Amino acid sequence: MSANGSPAGQQPTATYDSAFLKACRREPVPHTPVWFMRQAGRSLPEYRKVREGIPMLESCMRPELVTEITLQPVRRHNVDAAIYFSDIVVPLKAIGIDLDIKPGVGPVVERPIRTRADLAQLRDLTPEDVSYVTEAIGLLTAELGATPLIGFAGAPFTLASYLVEGGPSRTYENAKAMMYGDPELWADLLDRLAEITAAFLKVQIEAGASAVQLFDSWAGALAPADYRRSVLPASEKVFRAVEGYGVPRIHFGVGTGELLALMGEAGADVVGVDWRVPLDEAVRRVGPGKALQGNLDPTVLFAGPEAVETKAREVLDAAAGLEGHVFNLGHGVMPSTDPDALTRLVDYVHTQTTR
Repeated sequence: MSANGSPAGQQPTATYDSAFLKACRREPVPHTPVWFMRQAGRSLPEYRKVREGIPMLESCMRPELVTEITLQPVRRHNVDAAIYFSDIVVPLKAIGIDLDIKPGVGPVVERPIRTRADLAQLRDLTPEDVSYVTEAIGLLTAELGATPLIGFAGAPFTLASYLVEGGPSRTYENAKAMMYGDPELWADLLDRLAEITAAFLKVQIEAGASAVQLFDSWAGALAPADYRRSVLPASEKVFRAVEGYGVPRIHFGVGTGELLALMGEAGADVVGVDWRVPLDEAVRRVGPGKALQGNLDPTVLFAGPEAVETKAREVLDAAAGLEGHVFNLGHGVMPSTDPDALTRLVDYVHTQTTR
C-alpha cells in the first residue's frame, strides 16, 4: 500500500494533497485544516429538515440521506474534511444486537451483555451486513472530490460500556464491575468488539474513506493503569488491523488528559485532545511522532464572535510548535450552536494560518 491508501504504484488520490491529510501526516500545510466533530447534525436546520420523521438508526442506513447529511456542513462551513454520518452502534445493530437510539436518551440495549453466554450475540461483521455504508461512501467520494472523507467507529471500551450497562451511564458500574471482577470475560468481550470495529473501519476505507477516527468517548472514566491493562490491547488491535491501508488513524476520547500518552501508544497517527489540556502540554504528554487534533471548548461558540476569535487564537498559539495540527473542537458541536458561528470560525482559522 502507498501512503494514500492506494495500492503501491497507483497515482495519489484526489485527496492526498489536501491540507487535512498533510496535517495528519505532519507535513507542511497551506493553512491549518478545520473540521468539527458532530459537524453534521442537529445544529443545522437543513439536517433537521431532511431527518424529520426518520429514526436515527434508519437514517444511518439510507445511502442517499447519509450522503446529503454528510455533505451539508462541507457546503455550509467550508471545512477541510467531511466525516461519515453514522452512529457508533451501527455495526452492533448490523450484526443483530437488539438496540435502539431513543431520543433524549441515546443507545438502549434490550439484552445487556453480563455473562459469557451473552457473548454469543457478537458474531463477525461482514461487508454485506453494512452494504449501505459502501454505497453511501461511493456516493460521497464522487461528490467530495478533493475533500477527504473521515470514516469512524466507536472504540471497544465505549461500545462495551453501552452493551454491558444497557445504555448510557455516568458511573459505568456494571462495565467496571466486569472489568475488575471477571477480567477474562472482559478481555474476550473487548477482543470481539475490536474485531467487529476493525471490520467496520475496513469497509469504510475500502469504499474510499481517506482517514478514520476511533471514538473512545467514555475512556476518560478510566485510571491510566486500568486503561493500559484492560482497554489498550483492544484499541491497539483495531489500529493494527487497518495499518496496512496507509490512511491516517485518529484516536479521540473525552476527559482523557491523563491517558493521552497511552492513546497515542495504542497506534494512532493523530491524537484528539479535548479542551481540558492545552495543545502545547498535550504534545509533551503524547510525545513525538504524532499529530494532534483539537481543541476549542464547544461552549465558547455561544460567547460571541470576539470571544470565539480570542479563544481560537489561544488554541492556534498553543499549536504553533506542533509538527501537525488539525483544528477541531474539544468535543462535538452542541445542538443549539449557531451554524454561522462555525462558518466564521473556519474562516478565521483559515485566514489566520494561511502560509
